[in-house]
Amino acid sequence: MPKILLVTGEASGDIHGAHLALALRKLNPAVELIGVGGSRMLAAGVSLLPDVDRVDAMGIPGIRQLMKGWKTLRTLSRLVQQEHFDAIILIDSPGLNLRLAKVASKMSHNIIYYIAPQVWAWGSRRLKLIRKVIKHVLAILPFEEKFFQKAGIACTYVGHPLLDELRPSYDKAHERQRFGLDPENMVIGLLPGSRVKEVQDMLPTLMKTVQQIQDRYPMLQVLLAQAHSLSDSVIHEFLGHSGQQVKVVKGQTNEVIAASDILLVTSGTATLQAALIGTPMVVLYRTSPLTYQIAKCLVKIPYISLVNLLAGKEIVPELIQNRMTPDCIAEEALEILRDTGRRDAMKHAFQSIRTSLGGPGASKRAAEIILAEAIS
Repeated sequence: MPKILLVTGEASGDIHGAHLALALRKLNPAVELIGVGGSRMLAAGVSLLPDVDRVDAMGIPGIRQLMKGWKTLRTLSRLVQQEHFDAIILIDSPGLNLRLAKVASKMSHNIIYYIAPQVWAWGSRRLKLIRKVIKHVLAILPFEEKFFQKAGIACTYVGHPLLDELRPSYDKAHERQRFGLDPENMVIGLLPGSRVKEVQDMLPTLMKTVQQIQDRYPMLQVLLAQAHSLSDSVIHEFLGHSGQQVKVVKGQTNEVIAASDILLVTSGTATLQAALIGTPMVVLYRTSPLTYQIAKCLVKIPYISLVNLLAGKEIVPELIQNRMTPDCIAEEALEILRDTGRRDAMKHAFQSIRTSLGGPGASKRAAEIILAEAIS
């Protein structure tokens, strides 16, 4: 019976880890899955380690985050030194997972990285470590396979796991009916992120933007996609002061995207999610001035959104840092709403991106490779 450890730290990693766990159990019902994750992985049959929390981090971590991360790393390091696993699957979260990989590699574990560090964006300083401690990288973006193989790292493109949780198509009218929305009036969808710090940074600006757009469209309807990882209090802390009528929908991001005419999206996986469903968007991001200056020095890519990166050009506007103001966001959103040609071009590019990623089945393909490695 294969014994596999899965480790993730992000809310999106919990979703992808859950799909992977389900695929592993379907291929081999006897597999023993132990891990660090969240509610989705638990529901998928992963035995979560007690007293080990996921480490959601963004920007420069504070003392509290560092202490939490150090505690998690110390606990996991002891575990991989004391117990044998047929495979250790690291899912995203390179800050934690690459440090764990250094420890686990000394114990001759099979270490597989699923949703690998974006070293193509941050430069190659981590490539040497990945080559040394990772047995196999399972890539989720088409260009990653060649990138890692060129660096001497075993890598297989398995497809993007987002396609495993999307329906083939969505009916906008049906989704609006489910949410009790007027089918004739404009709908704007807000995706403020999956981390508490992101929501705190983004949501006040989003609500001011909504007010400006509402001046142009008085009957505007507002949907807010609340991530599973966020408590209700985090969202309502800001909505209670805004005076806006907002329908909050928890754990149904795909449906919120499908019901909307336009989205205001915090940069991250959600931008690709929106593109795959086909809803026009404005991509937003703001972090601390220090973190931003450090990132400007390190980042080697021209765009922050996966949508523009995969397209190789700017097809959705990106408003970052000082440009992320209610005036700028509202101006971009209103222009997209007014310009049918721009919306159509955006949707056409989205369809090309979806085609380039292939079909669903990434989780199954990843699971097949993992089980083969685990028994080799």
